[in-house]
Amino acid sequence: MPAARAADPQPYDVVIEPTGNGAVDGVLRGTSSLATLQKTQAVGPFALAGRAREDVDRLRTALESFGYYAGSIDITVNKLPVADPELADRIAAIPKGQKASIRIHVATGPTFHLGSVSLRTPAGADAASLTPAEREAFGLHPGQPAVASDVLAARGRLLSALQEDGHALADVKEPLAYLRPATRTLDIVEVVNEGPRLDIGAIRLAGLQRMNPQFVARRLSVHQGELYQPSRIEAARQDLASLGVFSDVGVSADTNDIADGQVPLTFDFTEAPRRTVALQAGFSTDLGGSAGVTWTHHNFFGEAEQLRLAALLTGLGGSAQQGLGYDIYADLTKPDFLHRDQSLDVRIEGLKQNLQAYDQTALLARVGISRKLGRRWLVGVGIGAEQERIVQQGVTRHYTLVSLPLSANYDSTDLSNPLDSATHGVRVSVSATPTYSLGSGDNAGDSVTDQGGNSVFTILQATASTYLDLNRLGLSKPGRSVIALRGTVGSVQGASTFGLPPDQRLYAGGSGTVRGYQYQGVGPLFPNDDPVGGTSVDAGTIEFRQRIGKSFGAAAFVDAGQVSASSTPFQGTLRVGTGVGVRYYTPIGPIRLDVAVPLNKPPGGDNFELYIGLGEAF
Repeated sequence: MPAARAADPQPYDVVIEPTGNGAVDGVLRGTSSLATLQKTQAVGPFALAGRAREDVDRLRTALESFGYYAGSIDITVNKLPVADPELADRIAAIPKGQKASIRIHVATGPTFHLGSVSLRTPAGADAASLTPAEREAFGLHPGQPAVASDVLAARGRLLSALQEDGHALADVKEPLAYLRPATRTLDIVEVVNEGPRLDIGAIRLAGLQRMNPQFVARRLSVHQGELYQPSRIEAARQDLASLGVFSDVGVSADTNDIADGQVPLTFDFTEAPRRTVALQAGFSTDLGGSAGVTWTHHNFFGEAEQLRLAALLTGLGGSAQQGLGYDIYADLTKPDFLHRDQSLDVRIEGLKQNLQAYDQTALLARVGISRKLGRRWLVGVGIGAEQERIVQQGVTRHYTLVSLPLSANYDSTDLSNPLDSATHGVRVSVSATPTYSLGSGDNAGDSVTDQGGNSVFTILQATASTYLDLNRLGLSKPGRSVIALRGTVGSVQGASTFGLPPDQRLYAGGSGTVRGYQYQGVGPLFPNDDPVGGTSVDAGTIEFRQRIGKSFGAAAFVDAGQVSASSTPFQGTLRVGTGVGVRYYTPIGPIRLDVAVPLNKPPGGDNFELYIGLGEAF
């Protein structure tokens, strides 16, 4: 054909005929250069012929990775086999404007299985010194399908098992495979060099500038003389990184300086900036807007103490607000206080709220100790004091409160960042807060006179949430579709509703309990429709979360809850809200926007509520 009639590059269509195995079909399509480069890298006739011929070997390798060693690959271009020596000329003869038609037919053939499986030393002897646990970790057995990924994964598992047993210098070579077409089997020989069993040697700390080296050394969870185990060394590295002081923590073993059966370790630290400033903002139609700034020192005394100063302006609009308020506080957290994994927390706070339920101006102080018990439990005890002025229904009262908060938390969601969206696991939080209240009223003789006087009461609360990834039911990809459930119950023992300071009563409504209702808007009401609060609360939520693409998501939810003047939960008027939301996922957590409506709103309630914040609702 004249060159003027040839197309360069030559367009084409490619069809890969199904094999009947979806997993194989997906790998074949991802392996084929004809398929993957069709739209992005157009080529001329001669290069296209070469691409088609190369695909034969590519696809055969893909088949063999599934254990199909007797399969066949047939590729035709305009019905001409790729082995035809005139293929490039025939492609060049295709007139401009016409596409080449490429068909790929793959016959898998029978599945090959593993024949003999042997573990040998570099000298060729049987690796008899391997422990039963190490052989079990290897996990290959005669008779199982000869899938390449399984064979290669076995090598990695064996190497990890050897290293966990202290063989820091262990080496497992690439497996030797011998194909036996007559028996449709694949014999595997793995060459293993265990090396000596070693302990951790001297530990060096490098890069520390403002951090106290003695504190870091005490914090280390691995020590000289212990068995060399990569998992424990990595856990120690991650634990140091979690202090929030370092931007990077690395660890390396000096295998060239082994003496007396010990491997020296070096932890390399890069300290993060000691001070950070952050802006905070949030909005909901009931609480309005809030905005403020926090200043944090991450290493106040040189042992990872964190001092945080915050100033927030609250009550910027909102149907449950009566005016502007503020929240000013100072937090100091000292890790490893008197005991590893035990923290001392001190807070001093000035607070002003002008809520529909009450107006509050308060000064608070709290000292608490929290301690980790294992990987998932956190328990705490503290003592708090509060001096406050509260106005409710035209009555001004002053209270002095002393409390002893006790708490326990369990978290199996395995999230390093609490703002990330949980996809599995359970969170449980329980607390008991015995409180002694001294109260006096400025407007004695008002209709709410029994709020005055002294009282002793205990607030009991429990919240639990769990997360079900629908991938476990085979309905979605991992982490894409999640059902989240939350339940809350609370009770006050020792005092009636009006025997409690208004801020110590139990309320529901808002993003933390029942969306679609004003903050504190669920429960008994005064004649003017202001919230009263109660001595028991219960609430529950079911929420469906769906990821959309890489950065977006959606949610649909139903909340329900009730508050009553009885100390026994599950009484009162049940309020139900429902709504939808959108999510935008950022590196620090999802930005959340929820819109909810009440299904049986109380007198004076809003027709809908909108919530904007960082992180999921729970």
